[in-house]
Amino acid sequence: YLAKLSSVGSISEEETCEKLKGLIQRQVQMCKRNLEVMDSVRRGAQLAIEECQYQFRNRRWNCSTLDTLPVFGKVVTQGTREAAFVYAISSAGVAFAVTRACSSGELDKCGCDRTVQGGSPQGFQWSGCSDNIAYGVAFSQSFVDIRERSKGASSNRALMNLHNNEAGRKAILNNMRVECKCHGVSGSCEFKTCWKAMPPFRKVGSVLKEKFDGATEVEQSEVGSTKVLVPKNSQFKPHTDEDLVYLDSSPDFCDHDLKNGVLGTSGRQCNKTSKAIDGCELMCCGRGFHTDEVEVVERCSCKFHWCCSVKCKPCHRVVEIHTCR
Repeated sequence: YLAKLSSVGSISEEETCEKLKGLIQRQVQMCKRNLEVMDSVRRGAQLAIEECQYQFRNRRWNCSTLDTLPVFGKVVTQGTREAAFVYAISSAGVAFAVTRACSSGELDKCGCDRTVQGGSPQGFQWSGCSDNIAYGVAFSQSFVDIRERSKGASSNRALMNLHNNEAGRKAILNNMRVECKCHGVSGSCEFKTCWKAMPPFRKVGSVLKEKFDGATEVEQSEVGSTKVLVPKNSQFKPHTDEDLVYLDSSPDFCDHDLKNGVLGTSGRQCNKTSKAIDGCELMCCGRGFHTDEVEVVERCSCKFHWCCSVKCKPCHRVVEIHTCR
């Protein structure tokens, strides 16, 4: 919900924290104690929604949002694999945006990770501004996970959410990169300095999308006095901290059901030649599709003219657009 608050300016006063819908009281208190971080939290939420919509652009459920709480509708109030992805990408988004704010010097509470120092076995020198992922992850754990921990983290759904929150953060941690800069005469790379950097958020989204496709259906079990989630089918291998888990089967998302936040696929574009989920047969749930011809004007035969302009001719072509009935 933070991502959609365009009417709220910078979150710079404690009174603003009280007005933020969707936060529980302990999150409001954290907001007041960490005012300078909250704009990064909002950017992280926006990143999460944008990435979710990119990854699912060709699926029946395309991560569309509503102007109500919860913003994804009741899809995320059920323990589906879609909810698992939303929780994971949201947790990752907060960790990513807060870490980036640290590295760019926006926050007084943190900066670059200066613990990465000295020489490496590969022969380069650790230097530069390594991303302070430890701070970003710690803040995400405190701010995002507090919702589940405040309810008592022993219910099936709380365990599921906490697991997927951590899987989202792991998608960043396990894909950190080493970036380097060469030094020497004419860039000869006599020696180089390197630092640790986060992967692009698109990479994080792609990793979590793969985890979504291979998510494990789980149920609660007890190991001693501890409640844990185990695969519902004992023949499946146990999931790791990096995998997504879910409790409930997903709806088919075919038909409009605003009560549950399902917009259906009527009016969605589909690919007539594809046999995958973006194909018209699957996307339209067997209802058929409309075909419209649209004239597209493009620039072509472009030539550079000295000096200094590019001149092109307008080219017209007709394309077919297929939309679900």
